[in-house]
Amino acid sequence: MKKQIQIAGLEDLERAAGEFLEAIGGQTLVAFYAPMGAGKTTFITAVCKALGVQEDAVSSPTFAIVNEYRTKAGLPLFHFDFYRIERLEEALDIGLYDYLDSGFLCLMEWPENIEGLLPEETLKVTIAVNADSSRTLSWES
Repeated sequence: MKKQIQIAGLEDLERAAGEFLEAIGGQTLVAFYAPMGAGKTTFITAVCKALGVQEDAVSSPTFAIVNEYRTKAGLPLFHFDFYRIERLEEALDIGLYDYLDSGFLCLMEWPENIEGLLPEETLKVTIAVNADSSRTLSWES
């Protein structure tokens, strides 16, 4: 079943993040596919904020590859940015499967760079930029 969430603009992020978390339920592996500048990091920041992560703690892990945050409940949340990954071994070198198998929420940017390593149960979310600059999140459940 195809699901979608419309995001009118920045002022709509809080609602969209809450709706997204409710819609994905217990899904822990979430890969975001979108072109540069589409708002992957911005949306992930809103999701983290909805989970009680201090907003100023969230940043794109472009150089570190992975950032770990703590939710309000004290649970780890992992935020990946695979933009700079050139070889699958680089992702394996950071212990990728330890994170993915942890059972904790893993939010991934640029997953296409490690596509061959993603478990089958990974939820693949597309962020589309619309003509009016709004965004549409879509995925199959």
